[in-house]
Amino acid sequence: MPRLNEQDKARNEAAVRAAMERILRGDLPPGAKADLKTLAELSGVTRTGFYAKRNRDGTSCPGAYQHLAEEFARRLQELQDAGEVVDPRAAQIVRLKEENALLKDRIARRDGEVAKLTAFRALAISRLAAGGWRLAAGGPARGNRAAAVTTPTGGRSTRGGDPPCVGGPHPRGPSSGPGAVRGHPHREP
Repeated sequence: MPRLNEQDKARNEAAVRAAMERILRGDLPPGAKADLKTLAELSGVTRTGFYAKRNRDGTSCPGAYQHLAEEFARRLQELQDAGEVVDPRAAQIVRLKEENALLKDRIARRDGEVAKLTAFRALAISRLAAGGWRLAAGGPARGNRAAAVTTPTGGRSTRGGDPPCVGGPHPRGPSSGPGAVRGHPHREP
């Protein structure tokens, strides 16, 4: 590989500095991160210039643009320490973590509400059972049907239908809901 002359090296350094400013402003190509790989791609130089090299005798030789890589890393760290997020992917990760925490809190609150309502339901059912009321099959758990309960006196009571018969359960079936019998046999029409 041919050696860089001073003019090529100066032009490449200017391109690296321009790319560095672009990245530090947050102007990144889609899918790119704020790192040396993106810096090399945007400036048009190889990444090897950003790293130190070893000579054949084992001594270390600085890369052609290693000082720029160190400056980039330092400036990026200063921005991050100041609270600025240059990398849009990192900003998205921070935003998603905050949303995740809010959603977890919301789920915990809803779970608490569901637990309270379940306890209230169990208490209400136990109080009805203790008072001698029995829930009929097809009650509120079955969708839109009216909740039918049998009263302690044996009469059938429904929500939204005819009043319960005084003489016991309705002889022709329920007075509301699917298959309801209209009219009342104990009353005149």
